[in-house]
Amino acid sequence: MAAIFQGVGAAAALSSSPSNSFDSKKFVSSPLRKGASFAVVRSDGRVNLNPKGRRAQQLISNAVATKSDSAAASSSSKPGHELLLFEALQEGLEEEMERDLRVCVMGEDVGHYGGSYKVTKGLAKKFGDLRVLDTPIAENSFSGMGIGAAMTGLRPVVEGMNMGFLLLAFNQISNNCGMLHYTSGGQFTIPIVIRGPGGVGRQLGAEHSQRLESYFQSIPGIQMVACSTPYNAKGLMKAAIRSENPVILFEHVLLYNLKERIPDEDYICNLEEAEMVRPGEHVTILTYSRMRYHVMQAAKTLVNKGYDPEVIDIRSLKPFDLYTIGNSVKKTHRVLIVEECMRTGGIGASLIAAITENFNDYLDAPIMCLSSQDVPTPYAGTLEEVTVVQPAQIVTAVEQLCQ
Repeated sequence: MAAIFQGVGAAAALSSSPSNSFDSKKFVSSPLRKGASFAVVRSDGRVNLNPKGRRAQQLISNAVATKSDSAAASSSSKPGHELLLFEALQEGLEEEMERDLRVCVMGEDVGHYGGSYKVTKGLAKKFGDLRVLDTPIAENSFSGMGIGAAMTGLRPVVEGMNMGFLLLAFNQISNNCGMLHYTSGGQFTIPIVIRGPGGVGRQLGAEHSQRLESYFQSIPGIQMVACSTPYNAKGLMKAAIRSENPVILFEHVLLYNLKERIPDEDYICNLEEAEMVRPGEHVTILTYSRMRYHVMQAAKTLVNKGYDPEVIDIRSLKPFDLYTIGNSVKKTHRVLIVEECMRTGGIGASLIAAITENFNDYLDAPIMCLSSQDVPTPYAGTLEEVTVVQPAQIVTAVEQLCQ
């Protein structure tokens, strides 16, 4: 098995050559320096240097972002280039495959077909069939193969054609991906990225509309992030590939055609940092993925009604960025959580527990959480819409919180 993975890694060096011959001298592994600092480019263009990706400072009671600090400039005034979200993911993946010969991709139809949502379009032609590996319809098998590849020194990106299908690989993700670094006594690291589309789409039916964040959040040893814009999709993809930890990257099926201007220069996003979307004073709204846009739609109505909501895209689903969340709670004293995940045991439930444990003394009202209903997602469009949080519900919840 190890020999197979070493062969795949060696073949990565042949990505630019059509020849089937292999010169071992061409394959040079270039791991990142441990303890290195990297630059985090914020959505407002500021650059933060984060040693080892962590903050050097502790939570301070009055550290809050001002409106001018966090407000992003309009996309038309920014330098850079416009991309759809799936193109941003593809660009980030391609850049990392060019930068590091150890990065490879595997999954169903990821090769010459380009992936079910075209995130891997063109990569097989550019890097070859061994670095962009089409697999059989066997999620447990190719997920396990990806974990084995990570153990032998590669940095695989495993695509689930739909995140719901990865339930078939839950044993590999839980018992192997999350635990092997610990159970091997640190002899193995598992630098793998597991990614793919999920969430409630447009009449995709129950089995294709699952939100698995709550399924995977309890697995020790795994990080989870959710992208919501082309900017953070590319930045999170690149950061996840460079991480020494196994990372699950959640993408939403309805956000792939979202367009945004992103920088031309190289950047990554911090895997453990939330994004301040809209600074405000009256209530903290915590959300992620598609619900970010439902919240911002509701925010327009709330502003017209005289409310000033602070909106935070938590992005890091595990671990939570309690620095950003805590400072917001200390300012607004009210919290509303909006998620597409299921209510029972969902991300919102974990957020409520974390906020109550750490910042309960700063709350002037009970935390409210709007989640999807605990039912399989109906196929009928009208019923499907009822199961998911809508902007009008968010407006009503904020009005109740601020009474």
